[in-house]
Amino acid sequence: MPPRKINLVEAADAKITKVFDPHIAGDVNDSQAKVAKFGETFDWHAHDNEDEAFLVLRGRIAIDFRDGPVELGEGDFIVVPRGVEHRPRSLSEQPVVLMFEPATTLNTGNAKSDLTVSDLKRL
Repeated sequence: MPPRKINLVEAADAKITKVFDPHIAGDVNDSQAKVAKFGETFDWHAHDNEDEAFLVLRGRIAIDFRDGPVELGEGDFIVVPRGVEHRPRSLSEQPVVLMFEPATTLNTGNAKSDLTVSDLKRL
């Protein structure tokens, strides 16, 4: 049986009903590709032991850093190094973002809040 193909934007629209609720798109060795719709503002946080990659699939986002924001549009990619405090937020209506990180990475990193998702669903 061949691997399953997923259109990430269509799957996000069909299955993700709230912002900042990452869903697993696939497993790659000890890492995962996760998809989320972004909302107005996320929590300030850092991942002490993991780098985190973001690829904007639809819309526009900003990732705030303590020394200023970085804006990303469709097709833009950024890696946030481990230990760097950041705060993602949307700049358009529910942008869809692909994140690549170790499977054990918690979405809110070292900050626990109502936005923390520890039991991820799959697309």
